[in-house]
Amino acid sequence: MPVQAGLLRAVGRWQIVGLSINDVVGSGIYLLPAIAFGLLGPFSVWAVLLAGLTVALLVLCYAKAASYFEQPGGSYLYAREAFGPFVGFQVGWTIWLTRISVAASLSNGLADAVARFWPAAGDGSGRVLVIAGSLLLLTAINIAGVRWAARAAMVLLVGKLLPLLLFVFIGLFHVDWGLAAGGPPVSLSGDGAAHAALLLLFAYAGFENLPTAAGEYRNPQRNVPFALVTMIALVTLLYAAVQLVAQGTLPGIAGSSTPLADAASAFGGEGLALVLTVGAALSILGTNNNTMLLGPRFLHALAADGYGPAALARVHPRFRTPMAAITVQCVLALALALSGSFVQLALLSMVTRLLAYISTAASVLVLRRRHGDLPDTLRLPGGPLIPLAALLLGVALLLGASTTNLLAVGVAILVGSVIYRFPRKA
Repeated sequence: MPVQAGLLRAVGRWQIVGLSINDVVGSGIYLLPAIAFGLLGPFSVWAVLLAGLTVALLVLCYAKAASYFEQPGGSYLYAREAFGPFVGFQVGWTIWLTRISVAASLSNGLADAVARFWPAAGDGSGRVLVIAGSLLLLTAINIAGVRWAARAAMVLLVGKLLPLLLFVFIGLFHVDWGLAAGGPPVSLSGDGAAHAALLLLFAYAGFENLPTAAGEYRNPQRNVPFALVTMIALVTLLYAAVQLVAQGTLPGIAGSSTPLADAASAFGGEGLALVLTVGAALSILGTNNNTMLLGPRFLHALAADGYGPAALARVHPRFRTPMAAITVQCVLALALALSGSFVQLALLSMVTRLLAYISTAASVLVLRRRHGDLPDTLRLPGGPLIPLAALLLGVALLLGASTTNLLAVGVAILVGSVIYRFPRKA
């Protein structure tokens, strides 16, 4: 399959690494320590590490699949090539719906974060200004060119990582190791264990979006796998370190709604707490930048294959970006964010991500059997063992999803089937 004409390959290896970290490290890291400790007590740090190793199975599947292709599409592309256009379409369609709800959710989360140091952002016109202003700014950056989007991502990445690194490096000197290793006894029921597993695993979610814009990366068959593997190693270590410092410096962490800011205030004063609060805002903004960069590429790829208006498949002649697809995502995300109906769609994102994970793991098995380990593709240790383990993991998590979420996905697939049934005529 030829690469989509008109897209500019302008994003280098380390920018791709930055994009991958940006898409995973979001608002979750600022809430995870309290929730994880409340569920798992002193075992939280080990659970965070175990979750990272588990997610690495899924990440390696994406890295392997990405090494076969240089064109954009991500999960949609892999499922289409392995199982045909209908399955591929459904994967791409449901993931794009997830991107809309994520963009809406993150813009509201940004308003909540900003409200901590600008109370007017909590409601009314101030909240609208933050939500609409952030979405329109990120849309303009992404329309202006993938170089601008990648540069913005790198700036925001530095802005989100510096506060976390300061928190870890300063906090390590103040950790009470008895506090870090202590806590209430853990007694999880079957549902509680499943909830804890989903919480920890989805704290690492977002990596699946990276290959979507492969048509704008330099040497994507090598650089995307490198970025994914580098990302999961760095993020796992960062999450574990943050968890350790937070639970070792903040007594009663499970009851805190802002655990990192509260812990930072305890050992570094209000100045460090403010730095962490600003870091949370930048973290959300950075993740949403990735959503506005990578989400429209699903819509663009679907339209390029004949599903949806032809305008969505076009690349702007000057900026060489899918301007129409980016604009559509902005309009829909803005409407959802301002109406508040994004909450229901946010619930859908959990299961749609699992569908993408399952389909990609299965696609790796098919592609490997069909093409073998080509000289330029990533070689996974154990042959099919990693994708098989990832496939079983995804299915197990899907079986634990609520009936409501599964019904919502069913409705989305039904709507997608109608769109698929009536493709655009050439």
